[in-house]
Amino acid sequence: MAITSANQLELLQTAEAVAREKMIDPSLVIEAMEESLARAAKSRYGAEMDIRVSIDRKTGKATFTRVRTVVEEEELENYQAEFTVEQAKQYLEDPKIGDQFIEEVPPVDMGRIAAQSAKQVILQKVREAERDRQFEEFKDRAGTIINGQVKREEYGNVIVDVGRGEAILRRNEKIGRESYRPNDRIRCYIKDVRREARGPQIFLSRTAPEFMAELFKMEVPEIYDGIIEIKAVARDPGSRAKIAVISYDGSIDPVGACVGMRGSRVQAVVNELQGEKIDIIPWNEDQPTFLVNALQPAEVSKVVLDEEAERIEVVVPEEQLSLAIGRRGQNVRLASQLTNLDIDIMTEAEDSERRQREFEERTKLFMETLDLDEFFAQLLVSEGFTNLEEVAYVELDELLVIDGVDEDTANELQARARDVLDAQAKAALDKARELGVEDSLVEFEGLTPQMIQALAEDGVKSLEDFATCADWELAGGWTTNDGERVKDDGILEPFDVSLEEAQNLVMTARIMLGWVDPAELEAEAEEEAGLEGEEQEAEA
Repeated sequence: MAITSANQLELLQTAEAVAREKMIDPSLVIEAMEESLARAAKSRYGAEMDIRVSIDRKTGKATFTRVRTVVEEEELENYQAEFTVEQAKQYLEDPKIGDQFIEEVPPVDMGRIAAQSAKQVILQKVREAERDRQFEEFKDRAGTIINGQVKREEYGNVIVDVGRGEAILRRNEKIGRESYRPNDRIRCYIKDVRREARGPQIFLSRTAPEFMAELFKMEVPEIYDGIIEIKAVARDPGSRAKIAVISYDGSIDPVGACVGMRGSRVQAVVNELQGEKIDIIPWNEDQPTFLVNALQPAEVSKVVLDEEAERIEVVVPEEQLSLAIGRRGQNVRLASQLTNLDIDIMTEAEDSERRQREFEERTKLFMETLDLDEFFAQLLVSEGFTNLEEVAYVELDELLVIDGVDEDTANELQARARDVLDAQAKAALDKARELGVEDSLVEFEGLTPQMIQALAEDGVKSLEDFATCADWELAGGWTTNDGERVKDDGILEPFDVSLEEAQNLVMTARIMLGWVDPAELEAEAEEEAGLEGEEQEAEA
């Protein structure tokens, strides 16, 4: 099959027809044809030759050319596509390295095998172009809702026709026991779009919290306009959900706007989510207040927040306990997801019992260490003293406000407390030295003898050992495994060392050992400050 003037125009018409059918650029189809013709020509003239084909975009005329490149003599490998400067002189005037000599060669007469090969190249190129087009179209639609039509179901996964491609709704992304039949209409959230070898993969979801947020955005014009913002969403798909909203217009109630007239707006979302019950909660910047809202409909008596551990204790009346926890812990679990806090719920009786136990433990501590009678020790605890350090180093005036404590008594109390602390420090240091602690760690500023003992018991016995520790190994922290937060105990956690303090201690040790250059740290800090400033300006 030779490309003659009779079928040159047909070549362009074919390219345009394929491009229109596959919705891709016609030039991509023509480039694929050029490559396929070049490959066929190489099989005729020789695989080592650099044969190129150019199809005129107006006339459809195909021009076959052979290209030879000028290279260094020692780099000459392919005699059919390369030649030296000396060899090139008979074709080019004053040839230089990199120059090319292009000569036209007769068009090839394509046999059956060559034509089939050319067809395969064109199809492959068209497929690649189609995949690229699909990826470019859908990559920017990730995070939005799409309507599609069910094509088929494979092993519980639903294949959805989304217009110019197919998407997959995995079994674990369906709500409850949803089942679909071919040609059913379906509305989903585009969770992810990935470019893979077999083509772009579009992953859908109906269980993602973002799906609910997008549904509300469609139903509530105030959310779409930015007057109301969805701050957090937590879902138990198909069963219950909590959504936190805030209004930036004082005249608009965010909860009422989301509920709608007679519940019309929220009901539209509930119907789409197979009857999922939705609690709409006013968002509050104050975490304890927000948590009280999130635990609705349960009533909360008291909230104690531990910001560093991201934990919160909630005290509820006895009759509200089951309501606060919810069926199978659903209410407290959703509230925890919504606030991003670990929640411990206890009754008022349990809270009272715990406080009584703490009171007794502190009373016993002061009785045993300061040689006080029970009444005097209870007075100290009632005034808010929790440990020996507070008694030893507090301002004298704070002890004088206690009934029956004069200046002499206060001085005696502080002297006793300091003596006990000194004895404890000496015992801890002696124990640490027995364990083999080096002077470099003992003399390191910022560590108490008790801390040094704890480090030694954990195998950290020198400044070098200490400098290799991670901040979370010292201060402790939380990691998330399979959606559950797991506590990591820190060596110095019993001494209330924060993560930031641990970072500073470790960095100081590394600087002292010469592992880190302070100048580089300052430069990095200045660079980060500059980037933060730029981000703030951009946001402004």
